[in-house]
Amino acid sequence: MTYHPKSEFLRVMIERGFLADCTDLQALDDSLMSGTVTAYIGYDATAKSLHVGHLLNIMMLRWLQKTGHRPITLMGGGTTRVGDPSFRSDERPLLDDAQISENIDGMQQVFARYLSYQGQGGALMLNNAEWLDDLRYIEFLRDIGRYFSVNRMLSFESVKSRLDREQSLSFLEFNYMILQAYDFLELNRRYSCTLQMGGSDQWGNIVNGVDLTRRVIGHEVYGLTSPLLTTSDGRKMGKSAGGAIWLNGDMLSSYEFWQFWRNTTDADVGRFLKYYTELPVEECNRLGALAGSEINEAKIILANEVTTLLHGADAAKAAEATAREVFEKGGAGDDLPTLELAPDELGDGISIVQLIVKSGLANSGKEAKRLIAENGAKIDDAPLTDAGMMLDANALASPIKLSAGKKRHALVKLEGN
Repeated sequence: MTYHPKSEFLRVMIERGFLADCTDLQALDDSLMSGTVTAYIGYDATAKSLHVGHLLNIMMLRWLQKTGHRPITLMGGGTTRVGDPSFRSDERPLLDDAQISENIDGMQQVFARYLSYQGQGGALMLNNAEWLDDLRYIEFLRDIGRYFSVNRMLSFESVKSRLDREQSLSFLEFNYMILQAYDFLELNRRYSCTLQMGGSDQWGNIVNGVDLTRRVIGHEVYGLTSPLLTTSDGRKMGKSAGGAIWLNGDMLSSYEFWQFWRNTTDADVGRFLKYYTELPVEECNRLGALAGSEINEAKIILANEVTTLLHGADAAKAAEATAREVFEKGGAGDDLPTLELAPDELGDGISIVQLIVKSGLANSGKEAKRLIAENGAKIDDAPLTDAGMMLDANALASPIKLSAGKKRHALVKLEGN
């Protein structure tokens, strides 16, 4: 039986496809109807920027706020020191405090684009180091550890899958789910937070927090997860041939971000419009059902809407204009990703293979050579067939345009030119 929620937030979650599981849908719905609900999602600081894989849950927080509730973005200043082992085959590299702090600064820039932290009832930006850093280990084991059954912890799929493959799980990592559960307890105590959200890989961690909060202080709290996303062709969402699709503009240009969405597979357009834009569901379905050349216009709408939310309307318009110039008129385009070479990098000359790698169109020299061999590379819109080509200062007196396939391009120029 399909559940028909009374609350606007859950209605949006279900209509747009955000809901995978909930610990108690009816009780959460009642709670959302009876007043403002405070909910959180945690983000460990493992990189200087969030990436597209995080965007689904950021949109959940945005809808939570738009429907009258209060989001918390919890930065994992404490838990990043441990590393979440969920569904990983190996231990995360441990970061020092300076790296964690630098990563948090970079990640925080993105949230302000999607959430309002201003005024009474504004979103909260918190850091779990605030309560985790000062924990006294023996007291913590006695007060919190006694609520956790090792048998039950071993039964969670995220841990079980690692052990079944006979891959090592350190005691440090094993503690992660206790610390995440403790976060929920502390957020409930300090900020009356009653809902934790996350991807479905976090279900075990979230359920632990719900149980711990009920058992320690007798408060009823809830967990809600979103589906783990893959594209229709089976790839993990947020990855491309060039690497992660970062949300910070200094790590990925607004044009490259726009281009990622423009290159969406036809079968994913309707679904992605519902997840990543605020267009009405009916319009998302209509656009997603288009076929032939019309679906390309739907992809441009998707790219414009998503880029506007993150980088602003001007950046989206500029990206579309550049794309139309590149694809329809064969121009170079002012906003293309640009590789600027210093004279000492150029020396007496640089190989075309190196340039393809340096400009991000291939991940390795081997991949660049294969691209050339398979007639997938162009230089200034002309087929590139010679993998041994060298370019000197004369060849780069004016910028050159490199292309990988029909959709990925970069400019290469010398400093000062």
